This record gives sequence, C-alpha cells and structure tokens, in this order.
Amino acid sequence: MTDLSPAPRLSVVVPVKNEALNILPLVEEIERACAELAPFEVVYVDDGSTDATVEQVLSARATRPWLRLVRHEASCGQSAAVRTGVHAARGPIVVTLDGDGQNDPAFIPQLVAALGDPQVALVAGQRVGRKDGTYKKWQSRIANGVRGRILKDGTRDTGCGLKAFRRDVYLRLPYFDALHRFMPALVKREGFQIAHVDVIDRPRHAGTSNYGMFDRLWVGILDLAGVWWLIRRRRRVPAAQEIV
Repeated sequence: MTDLSPAPRLSVVVPVKNEALNILPLVEEIERACAELAPFEVVYVDDGSTDATVEQVLSARATRPWLRLVRHEASCGQSAAVRTGVHAARGPIVVTLDGDGQNDPAFIPQLVAALGDPQVALVAGQRVGRKDGTYKKWQSRIANGVRGRILKDGTRDTGCGLKAFRRDVYLRLPYFDALHRFMPALVKREGFQIAHVDVIDRPRHAGTSNYGMFDRLWVGILDLAGVWWLIRRRRRVPAAQEIV
C-alpha cells in the first residue's frame, strides 16, 4: 500500500522507557503544539519498556496517522533512542523532548522558529524553574559549569531534553552514549551556530525517573575528556572543486 501522506516538515522524537501513564497526556500536548507546524510526525522510540508503554503508544496511534513507534529489543539508553528516532525521522527538522512530561511541548514552535537562520543548526532549550530535587539541581549545576568552562559551548543547560536541530547536521556528529548532552559543542565544531530558548520546567506527570544519582558521574568525566579531544583535533575542511 502506497503512503500518500505529505512528507513532514517536522519530526518530533520522544525516547521513552516505562512511561505508560505519561503517553497519552504528552501525545495530546504535542498534537496541540504542532498543529501550526503541519505536516508533522511524532516518532516514539521505546527503549525496552517492561510496562504498558508500547500498548499505550499503539492505542494513541489508532486515531493519529502521524504517530509512529520504533522499539528497541533491549534497553540501550537515551542517546541510542534519540539516534534511532533521528534515523527514522522523515522531516528535515527534528525536535526532541523527554517522555516524562517535564518538557512542555508548547515551546516547540518557538524552538523551530529560532532555526530560521540558516547558520543556526541547533536550538537548545534551557530550563528555568527547575522542579528536580535539591541534590539533582546541585549536581546538574556543577556538571554544566565544568562542561561550559572546558568546552566553551555557550550553553547553560545541556541536560534539557527540548532541542530543535537540523537532521542532516545531527547525522554528521560522532555517535557515543550521552551524545545528546554534548550536542552544542559538537554542532559548533561542525562550524554552525547554536541558539537558546528558555523553557519552563515542569514536575514529572507520573512514574519515576530512570536515572540514579551516580549513573553518569564517572562516565560523564570520560565523555567530557573525549569531546574536548575531538574539538582540539578538528581541522578546517578545505573547499574542493573538480577541474574538468
């Protein structure tokens, strides 16, 4: 059967794991936020859920032809889920947001509009009014401060899941776990500009976080060193023209 639906202008990628209670409320919010950006698609990437997440996405998809579902056979982490979603996406512009409801889809049009400058390849949401606990906010503030000083990426909060970017630029970036946290520095490494939009943080709608306090600490230090090395080793790509 041939798909006669128009190619989407925008793909919204939502990585999820065990977020069954958050699926329908978030899908409805995305639907309202993206109405003015049609045609669009929403690609949910299930990262090995063991609850009813898949069933909830399939139920929501029954009346929404723009809703798609891709599933990992086993849990591989958020960066892998984002990468899977971007590869599956059909739109030239991709927006990502977390599946727990803390990222407000109402900011999607504002992020997409900021990509109007052709030199801007990434618009990063930066959370205000954080709803996380005191320890997590303290941990995030230190991590962002250290990262910013070393990488000089000009971004206050790279942990925010709300991002809009050009799909072709993302596909140029080196893939590794936690890539989504280093996108500003790596996009700048490719010679593009980044922009920022302040977004209001919200409490999780339901369920519990999939991250522990020390999940990313030591791995994050190694990732930071690796990204610093990649930036230092970047060389200007010469313009080339075939002589005929």
